[in-house]
Amino acid sequence: MALPLLPGNSFNRNVGKEKFHKSQHWGFCNNVSMLVSEDKPGIGGELLLGQKMQPKYSVFPKGMGSDAPSWVAFDKQVLSFDAYLEDEVPDKRQENYRIRCYKIYFYLEDDTIQVNEPELKNSGMPQGTFIRRHRISLPPPDDDQFYTMHHFNINIDIVFYGRTFKIYDCDTFTKNFLKKIGVKVNPPGQCPEDPYMKMRRETLDCREPLRPYESFDTLKQFLEYDRKVLRFFCLWDDSASMFGDRRELILHYFLSDDTVEVKEVMLHNSGRDPMFLQRRKLPKYGPPGVYQPGQITDRTVLNMYGGLRVNRVDGYLLDKYMLGKVDEEFYKDSDLFIGATINVWGRKVLLCDCDEFTKKYYKTKYGIENFTSIPCEAPPPPKIERKFPPYTGFGSEEDSLRSCIGLVLKPYQRNFKKFMEKDSYGNISNTLRFFGKLFTHKCADLNRMFVISYFLSDDTISVFEPIERNSGITGGKFLKRIRVKKPGQEVFKSELSEYIKAEELYIGAKVNVNGYLFLLVNADEYTLNYMETNSDKFPMSSIELILEKLKEEESKSGEIRKVFIAADSKHRKMVDYNTFRDIILSLTVGKLTEHEVITLARHYQVPEDTRPDMNVLMAQAHEQLKKNTFENFERLIATCVYEDREKKKVLPSKDIKRLCKSSRLPLTDDLLGSILSGFKDSEEQINYESFFCALNWRMNPMPEFEAPSYLKELLTFSHFDGKASAACGCLGELKVNIGKPFVLRTNSFFVFLQPWE
Repeated sequence: MALPLLPGNSFNRNVGKEKFHKSQHWGFCNNVSMLVSEDKPGIGGELLLGQKMQPKYSVFPKGMGSDAPSWVAFDKQVLSFDAYLEDEVPDKRQENYRIRCYKIYFYLEDDTIQVNEPELKNSGMPQGTFIRRHRISLPPPDDDQFYTMHHFNINIDIVFYGRTFKIYDCDTFTKNFLKKIGVKVNPPGQCPEDPYMKMRRETLDCREPLRPYESFDTLKQFLEYDRKVLRFFCLWDDSASMFGDRRELILHYFLSDDTVEVKEVMLHNSGRDPMFLQRRKLPKYGPPGVYQPGQITDRTVLNMYGGLRVNRVDGYLLDKYMLGKVDEEFYKDSDLFIGATINVWGRKVLLCDCDEFTKKYYKTKYGIENFTSIPCEAPPPPKIERKFPPYTGFGSEEDSLRSCIGLVLKPYQRNFKKFMEKDSYGNISNTLRFFGKLFTHKCADLNRMFVISYFLSDDTISVFEPIERNSGITGGKFLKRIRVKKPGQEVFKSELSEYIKAEELYIGAKVNVNGYLFLLVNADEYTLNYMETNSDKFPMSSIELILEKLKEEESKSGEIRKVFIAADSKHRKMVDYNTFRDIILSLTVGKLTEHEVITLARHYQVPEDTRPDMNVLMAQAHEQLKKNTFENFERLIATCVYEDREKKKVLPSKDIKRLCKSSRLPLTDDLLGSILSGFKDSEEQINYESFFCALNWRMNPMPEFEAPSYLKELLTFSHFDGKASAACGCLGELKVNIGKPFVLRTNSFFVFLQPWE
């Protein structure tokens, strides 16, 4: 018996307590406040009123299974039970109750329950999820506990929120699981039949349809061939009619309902509708006549009472014999194959080809192996030769031709791409320069020499005559830059004239420039290098073709050997160009041109020594030092002596160069490096006394330097008259190394040009 709550009759219940914490019972889930844990105690760990603590240990012995949590061990494992519910139907004469079937799912991972009602067609009731998935509490007075797997069995009643569900069966997995946990499974029962549904089914079975009915089952064909389409590539040749042409079509045959669709392959901006025939069944013998409404139907219904108005549904009968039905045949898949001509509403369409799916379909169903396609491309139209009027003589031929091409006159567009690729830039001139002389019988013009330039960017030619003093000839520009026509062409003609091309120019060729005949006697270094690089366009500069011609002289190898031995009197294994040219021309007897001989000589010439002359370098250095009045050589030598710790009178070249830079020696880097390289020894050391004494222009002056002639002007060579001409040619100094192994470079086919001892 508790004491009354009066002053002096109560005592402090918290005396001796040390824990006053509060447990968290409420929280938020999806922004909704809810009870998160009802098993937690009250203040200080004391149980709340009516709260029962769950036992710490299970009543079942611990087995040998896994220690994984339930949400891992029982993931995706669900117990399924079949149940029904007797639902009362008040105020209805046909039925007093209704049997509703349910599926009860118990999720083992979190002990949640979900109840679903299978949907029944035309039930008129909302079906589907009856109770959403969550934990369901037991009925009162145990509503503080939840359903577990031990509460479920067969042939028992279970209450969810006041509704009593009768479980009559479960699936095989559920039975096995309940047996494993020690639950004795009751024998299954049966679900009673709903009396209203039974009455309704009996009523529908005995009721006849209001009209005759004949089923057409097209669902099977639709489900089997849905989205399967045969595709044929067709051709409709309508060129025989006025303004007709050949049209390429694509025919689609839909296997799901035997319909046909035809589309036209449209050209860009053709202005036509791509839909040639909309999707429909295609009759074989179209176009048919005009039929009355209802004349073409799938079935025929006979009215047994005629025009009398009789309210009876048994007065109609299906016509089994199809009397008066219009026979109309449609195209099937068996009627379509490559080479067949079908009737598309009066248009003869030829099937020319099909796709891979169509070939596989016919091969599987009909065993067809031959799918040879028929070319459907139209034959090329006859090419009409366009004739132009002859050239009138006004303006250039290209500009005059533009007035015959279109009504709107446009200027002639030159090859801009070629101009950009072959125009001169930097050190690359893209200009072929030849040295030629006038081929004439006039004594005054025999010794006149000209420079003929061919510009690769626009195929133009210019001729310049060097000015020679006291020659009686003005000199200068002989022909301005212009394209030169080939001789012997008619002036007033319809075709464009032909012009001289770069491939026609080579040393030894005769070029007719507006009536003046020039003989090309030599070319500059750039021209020879360009022609040898592009030997596919310039056969005279192809060393392979030249050596092929020399193959034919193999029988004279012994004679040639003696000739070269006799020409090389000093046994240096080299001869000059004039001797080499005379020997080659005497052997080939007109088979090689002058350009080919020069190409052969350039290929086997002795390599030139490219090292600079020290006297020339010192002369240039003295000239620069004089201009800047530099005379601090004694100071430089004193600095080098100070740097020379070992007193060997030598220093590394990099230290000498550093001292020259720090003393502001007025020489360029290239010139200083070239002079230093001439004073280096094997160990990259330089005697600084000899170096600076050589640079001292007052103590050791150098004679005035004069540049060689080959650095001042372009030197050329002419040997057509059998003598070395004064044309200043660098080829006059060319020496050919006969000891160079020709044979190794040409696969051992020119035996008589081998190196001789």
